[in-house]
Amino acid sequence: MKKYFEVLRKCKLFDEIEDENLTSLLGCLGAVIKSFEKKETVIAEGDPARYIGIVISGSVQIVSIDFFGNRNILSAVEVPELFDESFACAQTESIPINVIAAEPCEIMLIDCQRILHTCSNTCEFHQQLIFNLLKIMATKNIMFHQKIEISSKRSTREKLTTYLMFQAKKAGSNSFD
Repeated sequence: MKKYFEVLRKCKLFDEIEDENLTSLLGCLGAVIKSFEKKETVIAEGDPARYIGIVISGSVQIVSIDFFGNRNILSAVEVPELFDESFACAQTESIPINVIAAEPCEIMLIDCQRILHTCSNTCEFHQQLIFNLLKIMATKNIMFHQKIEISSKRSTREKLTTYLMFQAKKAGSNSFD
């Protein structure tokens, strides 16, 4: 697992967790690395939500397929981002999306229950991991709220104005790139 540390150090899930603790943490979590070819299904719609995925190399797409077979790309996930954490933490019985490899990739899969339920050692770094997961999920929740607010506007002008307002607030100025 040490060969993946460079990527894992960039992953927000492992913020403020030292390398010497990361080795034992990954063992405690039972983390596994799986390789996927382009267009291969990483997680299929209907699977039980059990794992949190971390893109170690390559990228994946979160895809929704509607009743008529139309494929909609909901998001692209790249190194070192997480996916499927909301469904796994909510213990969703059946995942409503597909995760498809956009290119050859390596994915770290971690059983969510092993994150949420600390081991008997109650390690400090495990508590940090739970805090980091909650922070990631809250940040994504805020982002989705903003997307809903933008898309709920009636006209293109209102949508664009709302988007630009969010960007101005983020930049702290009416002038931004």
